[in-house]
Amino acid sequence: MTDGAAQSSSCTMPPRRSLFCKYFATLFVAAVVPLILGAAVEASFGYRDQRRQISAVLHADARAASDRIEAFTDGIRDQLGWMVQLPWSAGDDAQHKIDALRLLQQVPAIVSVSLLDEAGTERIFVSRLHLNRTGRGIDMSADPAALGARANKVWYGPVQYQRDSEPYMRIAVAGSLPAAGVVIAEVNLKLIWDVIAAIRIGETGYAIVVDDSGHLIAHPDISLVLRGRASSGSFGRIKHLVGASSGAAVITGDQGKPVVALSVLAADVGWTVIAMQPVSEAFASIHAALWRSSILIAFGVLVALALAYWRAHRMSGPIKQLEEGVERIRTGQFEHRIRIFSGDELQQLALRFNEMASELAISQQKSARIERLKQFLPSQVAELVEHSHELLEGQRREVAVIFGDLRGFTAFSTRNEPDVIMAVMREYYEAVGAVTTRHEATLIGFDGDGVMLLVNAPVACEQPATQAVRLAIDLQTTVQSLAGKWCDAGHAIGFGVGVAMGPATVGTVGYNGRLDYTAMGAVVNLASRLCNLAKDAQILADPTIAERVRDSVPLASLGQRHIKGYDQALEVFAVAPADLPLKPPGSGQRRREKEPQDH
Repeated sequence: MTDGAAQSSSCTMPPRRSLFCKYFATLFVAAVVPLILGAAVEASFGYRDQRRQISAVLHADARAASDRIEAFTDGIRDQLGWMVQLPWSAGDDAQHKIDALRLLQQVPAIVSVSLLDEAGTERIFVSRLHLNRTGRGIDMSADPAALGARANKVWYGPVQYQRDSEPYMRIAVAGSLPAAGVVIAEVNLKLIWDVIAAIRIGETGYAIVVDDSGHLIAHPDISLVLRGRASSGSFGRIKHLVGASSGAAVITGDQGKPVVALSVLAADVGWTVIAMQPVSEAFASIHAALWRSSILIAFGVLVALALAYWRAHRMSGPIKQLEEGVERIRTGQFEHRIRIFSGDELQQLALRFNEMASELAISQQKSARIERLKQFLPSQVAELVEHSHELLEGQRREVAVIFGDLRGFTAFSTRNEPDVIMAVMREYYEAVGAVTTRHEATLIGFDGDGVMLLVNAPVACEQPATQAVRLAIDLQTTVQSLAGKWCDAGHAIGFGVGVAMGPATVGTVGYNGRLDYTAMGAVVNLASRLCNLAKDAQILADPTIAERVRDSVPLASLGQRHIKGYDQALEVFAVAPADLPLKPPGSGQRRREKEPQDH
């Protein structure tokens, strides 16, 4: 494929993607992506802030519950401490029993109280559920509660479920003096429910308490606590998951729903308070913000679609107009104009396009005029004339006129068919035109087998006489070459030339739609008469030409000759035979067949 064909193919190839789609996609992405990224970043930071806030709330509530539990156990511990202030002595059992019964009345959570003397022997036992005993004398020195209290002053026992239902715990306190003995109290932990039930985190959040083994101690739903160890399995899992996290963790709660949970340790008793809030409530504000952002994004997408479509249409519409304009200019419709009033670079581009179309129209008109001028002027002369209209205006100037005429053409035309005649004339005209162009002369026109040429008009030259003679010699040589060819074909055709120089009136003549450039004056008639006198292969010139070219082209005088239209004989000159081409074979026969008056 040639370069021109490739370019033509690339021009007609449809675009793979329309400009409208590119602008639409670019503007849409430019508007929507920042909107989505902004909403995503805002949601991310909002989630982090909300999680920190929830962690703070859960930690505060869990810590408050832990403090209240410690206050509960500390209160019991202090009450028990009063029971071991004084050492045991004989006869004190009754008074200690009264103190123990008073303690049961003051602290409802205490179910029973055992008082041990310095040796670890049970001296007093009072209970809400069993019979009170005094002086039973059971050795409880090896009881873990007694050993723990003697070692640490205060001992908190593990949580136990009586009849696998209610949680209980023993608390033992040793007196400041060994002789004061040890008091052991059994505490019903169900009463801690009041502490836990009072905790509300948001609308549905709550707190629970579990021991080291994950056994449930307190829960807002007291029925779960009363189930004993049967319901402690899931709470051990919750304690493990929450304890593994440094802050709040999202886990599956005891009700099977995701919750945000955080734990705080009650150090004295070794229990864990876990505060929980359902995820749906904890992040409700985030969910609401996401819904608002989604609605705004959807609205923004619709607006972006509308704006992108409008802007892309505003961009691609004028470009389509320009494309259509280029196509119409390509087909020669230079009057086409583009109307764009966008007030931006596209409008400027449309103005430049219209200016270009106007210039192309002017250039086309100039080309048309030049083409018309080339009908009687050489190409280079026609170009000069187009840029200087004054050259075509009527004026009087010295010109060299050349006439040429075929010999024997009348006999030839009567003996041959029209197609043969037209073929000969076509070769003859092409040869004359080529010589005229080569010597930058003006072809005034053809008259049958005759031709008239003009030198030094409308474009002046330095040596018009010399140029005219050399043109005549070239013309005679070229036509004689054709005459030899015609002679070989059996056609006896010759060619004579006449050249004269003198003042003439030159300019355009004619009417609207038909103008010719010509010359009028005596010199034109003289050149025509000389052409008529010239024989085949002869070039005749007037004295003016002979005088002007004597130093460059030698001419031979043929003496005085009477010329039609002139009162006196005129000396006629002929181009020397040495400057003319040899006559082709058959020229003698041509002369014999040549009719004397046939021009």
